[in-house]
Amino acid sequence: MTFNKIFMLGNLTTEPELKQTKSGSVCTFSIASNRQYTVNNGEKREDTCFIGVTVWGKQGESCARYLTKGRAVLVEGRLDYRTWTNEYNEKRSRHEIIAEHITFLGGGGGHEQQ
Repeated sequence: MTFNKIFMLGNLTTEPELKQTKSGSVCTFSIASNRQYTVNNGEKREDTCFIGVTVWGKQGESCARYLTKGRAVLVEGRLDYRTWTNEYNEKRSRHEIIAEHITFLGGGGGHEQQ
């Protein structure tokens, strides 16, 4: 038995990009989430995790229409790993979230569920 579910709260680091494919509308953007912690000597540190988000269909269209760089979102979905070869014939890979639900936070009078 396996389970693949992720929740991530962060801010958009890029403007959403909407494309039309044979399978329908797809919106992509990246978010950043910070983690603050203290090391043994008492020094405070912060790490930032950057991750891509892919949102399909009407929900993706809403993201492209209403989200902007810097806006906070709660992303719920599954974690995916993809690989490709770029135009320089270099192998690339990345983890990304395939979103099932996006909650818009901040701005626009609170939040709205999409």
